[in-house]
Amino acid sequence: MNWPVLAARAHAPSAQCCEEIIMRIELDLPDDIAQALQSADLPRTAVDAIALEGYRSGKLGRGQVQRLLGFSTPMQVDAFLKEHDVYLNYTMEEYEKDLATLERLRNKEAASTKRSA
Repeated sequence: MNWPVLAARAHAPSAQCCEEIIMRIELDLPDDIAQALQSADLPRTAVDAIALEGYRSGKLGRGQVQRLLGFSTPMQVDAFLKEHDVYLNYTMEEYEKDLATLERLRNKEAASTKRSA
């Protein structure tokens, strides 16, 4: 039994190229599994699973997940990952950098408040 073709969209990495690259994945499923999944939106479920596993394994970044799933904002990616109990790949280095930025902004705001008082 041939199951419907699953399509995942990706954009060519070259800024000069406006051509879309399509990868087609075709699955052959045993009849009992095909019957069990018949009511599900299998193509979308498969693309979601590819995005989740790609992100979990570190092979895909948030921007790539956003493009693959057709989301318009990074916040949609964050919500999708949270919905599937996948946490952001947030390193200690990124945390320390964000903490330093926050401290710098707080100091800048405090200095601005002192000048205006």
